[in-house]
Amino acid sequence: MSAEAGPATNGGRDEHVRRVRLPADRRTPAAARALVRSVLTEARLDGLANEAMLLTTELTTNAVEHARTELDIEVVADQVGITVTVSDFAAGPVEELTVGVRNDATDIDEVSERGRGLLLVDHFASRWGTTYLPTGKGVWFRLDLPGTATNAPGGPVAATAGGGAPTTPESSAPSAGAMSELMQTTPDPYAEDPLPDFATSLLTRVAEMVGAAGGVVRLDRGDGQGTQVLARYGRQPRPGNELLRVPLAVHRPYAGELELDAAPSAYARPLAVLMAERLSLHLENDRLRRADVRRQAWLTFLAEASELLAQSLDVELTMALVPQLVVPRLGQWCAVHTTDEWGRLRLAAASHADESVLPQLHQVLDETGPDSVQARLREASRNGTQMPLGAPMEGFAVPLIARGQRLGTLAVGRHQRHRHDPDEVAVLEDVARRAALAIENARIHAERRRIAHTLQQSLLPPVLPVVEGIGFAAEYVPTGGDVDVGGDFYDVVPLPDGRWLVVIGDVSGKGVQAATVTGLVRDVIRVLVGDGKPLPEALARVNETLLERGGGRYCTLALAAVGPGEGKQLDVCLHLAGHDRPVLLPAGGGARFVGTGGTALGLLDSIASPTAEVPLDPGDALVFYTDGVTERRRGRELFGTERLRVAAMPLAGYSADVVAARLRSTAIGFSAEAPRDDIAILVLRNDAS
Repeated sequence: MSAEAGPATNGGRDEHVRRVRLPADRRTPAAARALVRSVLTEARLDGLANEAMLLTTELTTNAVEHARTELDIEVVADQVGITVTVSDFAAGPVEELTVGVRNDATDIDEVSERGRGLLLVDHFASRWGTTYLPTGKGVWFRLDLPGTATNAPGGPVAATAGGGAPTTPESSAPSAGAMSELMQTTPDPYAEDPLPDFATSLLTRVAEMVGAAGGVVRLDRGDGQGTQVLARYGRQPRPGNELLRVPLAVHRPYAGELELDAAPSAYARPLAVLMAERLSLHLENDRLRRADVRRQAWLTFLAEASELLAQSLDVELTMALVPQLVVPRLGQWCAVHTTDEWGRLRLAAASHADESVLPQLHQVLDETGPDSVQARLREASRNGTQMPLGAPMEGFAVPLIARGQRLGTLAVGRHQRHRHDPDEVAVLEDVARRAALAIENARIHAERRRIAHTLQQSLLPPVLPVVEGIGFAAEYVPTGGDVDVGGDFYDVVPLPDGRWLVVIGDVSGKGVQAATVTGLVRDVIRVLVGDGKPLPEALARVNETLLERGGGRYCTLALAAVGPGEGKQLDVCLHLAGHDRPVLLPAGGGARFVGTGGTALGLLDSIASPTAEVPLDPGDALVFYTDGVTERRRGRELFGTERLRVAAMPLAGYSADVVAARLRSTAIGFSAEAPRDDIAILVLRNDAS
């Protein structure tokens, strides 16, 4: 089809002329439409508004999208029609500027091959053509009122397309109103899922425009549901009918197709392509929206998983938690294997969406051989890379690596209906990293806890001595942070003169340094009293040692030398070095504090430790304790020494074991919080009958 050199002029007629230069902006088509609409109103050509608006939109959009230069818009209207020229400043033939997908149908003319935009111009314009200038080129169209004709350069002619021979529109050609309705159809912005209704509306309009007997839009969102019918029109296609199929231009995992049962025509395929393009755009928006919602959900899931994993510092509990997080959200089954010190994999935890299949899963995971799941897991752990798993438990394995150390593997089974998509694989790899770090942290915590427990036990006597006529009992509760070693300690040491020395103390601070000072104090006391040094001298030597080697830490001590007295009495020689006074619990009832406070050790060069003689009649008990008891908190309230004395009063006459256990229970039950400081209770009782 030939294109004329320029628009025909209508000499002698009243003309309305507008010219404007507009930028290459997405809002330019709207500005051009407003210009054309104003000229139509002035010329009283409102009957041409639909066609003029449609063609103006196509040409200006075409130029903005492809030429990407400024545009000159010229609008000329007379008594019978309007001419619109859109010029740009880009080089190249007009074919390069066409809008839409190229159509390869053999029964469509040359214009449809050049794009949807010029196809519409060719159909609706009375005439159209191109203008070539030194600065660029332009495309123009002429619209005349029905029953009129314009004068070509040689005189009046019939309405022609592109300047060629007169053409008669096909009876099935769409009207301008129908095209406008098709272009203006949009999804309902307030609907929860507007796509089905939108696709149905588009399909219905296109099918009616081309006279299709039926049509369907199929869509597969890649979510395991398979291909679904998004919209349907008319009846099922009859066997033998050649169907018009247009793929939807969407990205993975979306895939779809438009299918029309329509007779071949010049407009069927271009209109189908036009509908597919419009629908594909909104499907892409839907895909991106769903992907964004899904990614936000994954981020929330990972945050919650991290929080749950971080809360567990138990190795077995952490490994058991991982499959519960994965199944069924990320797979049908999940198994966590850990590597032992010899490099062998050991099943630590497993879960399946169907609990009845769990025994079968364990059986498959326990199988050995070159093609077994275990072999693939070993390879994944050894190589530190993702490894696919084949039948019968299809899925893949991700290595568990934390701080460069290979801890094992995380195996995940595929979903029931579809394979894992890239987003899920990335999330699973992230879960594996977080799980590995949580497992490693739990292992480190367990090791620190074991070391702390071992060190703490080394500072306390394994058992208290059994002495005829004397009862000893002790209770010890470490601080709530079970990886820290406290500074509280107690001991019962035999003296060279046959008496027994009861020791209870509290070194300031916690941790390894406090434990070191505690061990130092304990050992120095044992050596000094073993050599027969008097208790005041022993305390002075301990003070000197702490000043020299204590690292700035101090210690409170209570020493009580216990030996036989008159009759069945026990004589207690009590020395307090900054320690709380013990509670005397007479067998006959009541309770009171005894002893005189002295100077804590490790603070001053000289100390004072007054001696107090405390006789114990049969059934009497002396209760020693550390400040972990009296400073136990419930909000702002302290347990305190007076509450301890009152709690001990009903225990008069009970054995040393019962007294110690009851006081421990009372102190612990005072607050729901874990102890912030060590609690040590040592009870000395006259068991003479």
